[in-house]
Amino acid sequence: MEGYRIIDRSFRDSSLGNMEDYPGGFVMVVDKPYGWTSADVVRKIKFALQRKFGLRNLKVGHAGTLDPFATGILLLCIGKATKAAESLQAERKEYIAEITFGATTPSFDKEKEVDAHYPFEHITREALESALASMKGEQDQMPPVFSAKYVDGVRAYEQARQGIEVELKPSRITVYDTELLSFELPVSMVRIACSKGTYIRSFARDIGVAVGSGAYLTGLCRTASGGFSIGNALTMEEIESILVR
Repeated sequence: MEGYRIIDRSFRDSSLGNMEDYPGGFVMVVDKPYGWTSADVVRKIKFALQRKFGLRNLKVGHAGTLDPFATGILLLCIGKATKAAESLQAERKEYIAEITFGATTPSFDKEKEVDAHYPFEHITREALESALASMKGEQDQMPPVFSAKYVDGVRAYEQARQGIEVELKPSRITVYDTELLSFELPVSMVRIACSKGTYIRSFARDIGVAVGSGAYLTGLCRTASGGFSIGNALTMEEIESILVR
């Protein structure tokens, strides 16, 4: 992780200067807005950086996709720091998830309409805490069919949206820790610390099954990625103010 500069909230009152000031590139810690794709954030910031630095060719990438309906930490790697994207993406992640019980959707989140309803009144705090504890550890997780996984060279979600049946293989992931933050049925807030490649949408689906109901993800914030925390992430407005200096 050496060789590049970190641009986060501690930097918000400073000017970026020139690209020559960052021979190793820099990593920008962004709080991705709700409704934006990760690619939207990259395009927006890349265009602004090209204008600021007067560069036509500037490498900008991210270390770990967030779904459009998720918010939180998105690490943007700029210049030579793009070489660190893979190692940054491999770091442990932490999320706060809003999970709604009593229903399921084809996408495991609120992107798609509810397709089935289930009883949830029997779920107790103790039962949910026990189920969350059982989710810890190394395990095989089945990704959602509406995911960015490649199947025969095509994104799974592209085939799923066309009504094509998608056959996915489970991925090996690790859930390091879980914590029930609030319990107000049918909605609960859960903190999840996990490895790269974990789908929190699938986690929500699985926890619903574990308590004898259905469940889907209705809110998500990535609060930590490796050593980066949400408290130090820059909003898009703060980034814009830095870029005009």
